[in-house]
Formats: sequence, structure tokens, C-alpha cells
Amino acid sequence: MSDQNVRNAGFTPSGITGGSLASSLMSQEARASGGGVSSGGPTSTLQEMGAKGTTHSSGYTSSGISGGSRASSTMSKEATAHGGGVPRGGTTSTVQSISMGGKGGRR
Repeated sequence: MSDQNVRNAGFTPSGITGGSLASSLMSQEARASGGGVSSGGPTSTLQEMGAKGTTHSSGYTSSGISGGSRASSTMSKEATAHGGGVPRGGTTSTVQSISMGGKGGRR
């Protein structure tokens, strides 16, 4: 179900769907970073997963983040960079939320 949730949010094999949660997230991320969307950020990570259907294989699952996965590594790096916690609205929390059918973390 995680891959379908990501696609339902507007991250699809043909790109980000206009007027979707994905386009809203992309717009917010671009404004926050001065006009661009960073590689490894929530938008690019989710779009890659939506295009390839790789949510589960990346470690973002309906029961949480899988140990030893790409998601686990991203979470660890993000927590280290933020003094031990994963920030709301960061890559890990946003991707995990959307993969579970949520609306992602707000910045």
C-alpha cells in the first residue's frame, strides 16, 4: 500500500501531478530553500519512489522504517545532523508519513 499512497499523493511515474499534495510539498520546499528542490530532500525522494515504486524496498513501510535500510540510513543521518532527533517536516518524517497515507510533516 505504501507505493500506492505515494502515487495517490501525486508522485507518479510521469512526474508530479498538478494541484496535488506533491505539488504543494514541492512548492513549500522550493520556497524554503530559495527557489529549488534539493537532491535527497522530501520532494526528490518521494518522486523517485513514485516513479519507481520502491517505497518498501527503500525501507519506508506501513509498519515503520526497516532496520538496515536506505530509510534507516537517512533517518540516522538526519538525526545526527539535528542533535539526535528527526525534525518534523524533514525527509524521514515526510516520506514515512506519505508512504503510510498521511499528508507529510509541515514545516
